[in-house]
Amino acid sequence: MKKTAVTAGLLCATAFFCADRAVAQVAKAGASAPAATAPLPSARMAGQGVLRFLGFEIYRARLWVQPGFDADNYSAHPLALELTYQREFTAEAIASRSIEEMRRVGRFTPQQATRWRQALQAALPDVKPGDRLLGIHQPGAGAVFRMAGRVVGEVPDAEFSRLFFGIWLSPQTSEPGLRQQLIAATRMAGQP
Repeated sequence: MKKTAVTAGLLCATAFFCADRAVAQVAKAGASAPAATAPLPSARMAGQGVLRFLGFEIYRARLWVQPGFDADNYSAHPLALELTYQREFTAEAIASRSIEEMRRVGRFTPQQATRWRQALQAALPDVKPGDRLLGIHQPGAGAVFRMAGRVVGEVPDAEFSRLFFGIWLSPQTSEPGLRQQLIAATRMAGQP
């Protein structure tokens, strides 16, 4: 079986994001990170989980939010999603699977799909086990992707960003268990 077929088959609810190792080392569930290493000002880790497919670990995910975050209205808030990959994936495979998953969250035209797939593929690097990618949702502006402390790409489209982060945070996600793990601290803290 070709590597790209395996990649597409294993990538269930795909991803993107690389963050500084310092962010992951500082992060503890529900704890605030120092401003110098937090992916957003005043951010704290809301939750974390692991995506598995057929028993194989695909990636570990961590969600960073600011005070007042409302999971039911996630797209109205700045947030950062960090993925630590456990498998190798091409940017092309990630972009294609992301578009498939975004269709679960909302409707968009074939032209938007083509434009977004190309923009995402250009914005993301290929990943290998241990790579950390960080995606930052900027409401009304779009998405920024970081790896190893630097910006690796952007998709300046608010609707793209809403649907993209909905892969993990929308009630229509294909991975509702992972969604619950990611938003766990916002639920425990009594936030909506």
